[in-house]
Amino acid sequence: MKTPTLLALTLLLTVACTRPNQPTRLQGEAQGTYYNIAYFDPQHRNLRPQIDSLLHSFDTVASLWVENSLIRQVNRQEQPQLNSTFTDLLDKSLAIEQYTQGAFNCKIGALVNLYGFGFKNRDDVTDTQIDSLLHILQQGQCHYQDSSTKDRLILSEGIELDFNAIAQGYAVDLLADMFDQKGIHNYLIDVGGEVTAKGCKPDGSSWTVGIERPAEDKYSQQEIETAIQLNNRSVVTSGSYRKYYEQDGVRYSHTIDPATGRPVNHSLLSVSVVSRKAWYADALATAFMVMGLDKSLQFIKLHPENPDIQAVFFIYDDHQGSYKTYATPEFNILIK
Repeated sequence: MKTPTLLALTLLLTVACTRPNQPTRLQGEAQGTYYNIAYFDPQHRNLRPQIDSLLHSFDTVASLWVENSLIRQVNRQEQPQLNSTFTDLLDKSLAIEQYTQGAFNCKIGALVNLYGFGFKNRDDVTDTQIDSLLHILQQGQCHYQDSSTKDRLILSEGIELDFNAIAQGYAVDLLADMFDQKGIHNYLIDVGGEVTAKGCKPDGSSWTVGIERPAEDKYSQQEIETAIQLNNRSVVTSGSYRKYYEQDGVRYSHTIDPATGRPVNHSLLSVSVVSRKAWYADALATAFMVMGLDKSLQFIKLHPENPDIQAVFFIYDDHQGSYKTYATPEFNILIK
């Protein structure tokens, strides 16, 4: 799962009104990371059991860390019967792959594991291994046995699915749907740094979410680079500065370029995407990290009709020992 790259700021003012002026706050662990949730419920319900149950159920479908999860069974070629959550994740992933011309690809699980970023330990990586897996990725099959029922998947030997670049955002959306169904319309949900906010605080102001400043290494404390006001939107940050490995003095990013089979090598340190859905922001943030700054800006320019990729914030290395930032005009409007 992604390394947390967003800090949710939820300092709330106390005001005299009939609506609760203090939120219910819940914290816990899920998907190998944390969750922080704050919500205003006139009925003062404690939804921790429902939240934990939903996240646990989702893990049995999409988590690579659960031995008998549906995705692990698929990757072991056991041909399990698929459910609607799995097929929705796959369909969304394949659609984003096509939309980004391959910059996002959920079929790179074997390459992720080869570099030691999955659930297996990293071995010494050779060009022969990379090229072999890349050939399988490019030539292999991944399609439903029956497109009408979508209950079985044909997956070529050597291809492994990995939903990590979309799963946390998807889980956030599932939680948001649950809150909406329970009549709770003012909340902030943060699962491992994937954040969605709806409604507002008691004083009518928007939720405030902080975006992390690039850290020197994975052990550095989090610091805020900028903060945005978020209302009925999601924001996800993908970064290369906390999840990596070092070998022979070289730092390798955990972001793998599906076109080369190798870690990305460009100046982009992190990218934050604001969209209506967290899963979409999650997937696009990963795709932009693969593309790099220049190609990402070109992609945004070529798709002006899509409002979900217009509010984006980039942090990049200036190759002189420091970093610079670039915010699209739509993102600038959100900065607090």
